[in-house]
Amino acid sequence: MKPSSDIKRLIEIMAALRTPGRGCPWDLEQTFETIVPYTIEEAYEVADAIERGDLLDLRDELGDLLLQVVFHARMAEEQGVFGFGAVVEAITTKLIRRHPHVFGEARDLSPQDVKGLWDEIKQAEKAERKRERGASEEHEVPPRLLHGIAKALPALARADKLTRAAAKVGFDWPDTGQVLDKIREELDETEEAIASRDRDRIEDEIGDLLFAVANLARHCGVDPEMALRGTNAKFERRFAAIEDGLAATGKQLGEASLEEMDELWAAAKRAESKGGL
Repeated sequence: MKPSSDIKRLIEIMAALRTPGRGCPWDLEQTFETIVPYTIEEAYEVADAIERGDLLDLRDELGDLLLQVVFHARMAEEQGVFGFGAVVEAITTKLIRRHPHVFGEARDLSPQDVKGLWDEIKQAEKAERKRERGASEEHEVPPRLLHGIAKALPALARADKLTRAAAKVGFDWPDTGQVLDKIREELDETEEAIASRDRDRIEDEIGDLLFAVANLARHCGVDPEMALRGTNAKFERRFAAIEDGLAATGKQLGEASLEEMDELWAAAKRAESKGGL
């Protein structure tokens, strides 16, 4: 089978991989549940390529992510639920419906008007989805504000979305100072938990502390997930500088003292502040 830029060829390849008896054994044994970790991983690799500014990698990673969509659609088609075409139809319908200021009669809307309209349309879509599923009113679960926030999101990103949703209905601290007070409170409770040596309690309090920090990021207009990704990259960069510094003296990591590594870390930090790293 020859490669092609046509999406139909990708769909054909996926169908061939999933054909019993002559497809790929690994692909054939996969389910929606087993593929989920790969789908999430590919989305992160797209983000990584963007952060590195590597557009060639971005092309490849977007292809890997597209494969995940095709894979899920193929499994759904095998179950007689929907195919790839229905996925495309669903998203094109949604985009047109959610942009009446572009494809409809609504015009000259401010960004805030657009956001308000978007929220209204999303609520209408939720009501339509309930009708599609045929849920009877007597057995219908009462709507929950936080129900639609995906549980598969990274925990820090989900914490941000949970608090944003709650803040929309007034469940929020009015100012940043109170969030800082909450962080100090959670830090004190974390110290007490550590002193108790109760692992479950320590885990619970550290979770509360991280949640409070995510709240602070939101109050400051900062995406906590991106902030932590930036710090991860900074740590990786500075630690590499420690390795390079030790290598220049003929040492490896296991041979260096903490004081030596701290000194090299401080040097890397100074170099960064001067634009050297």
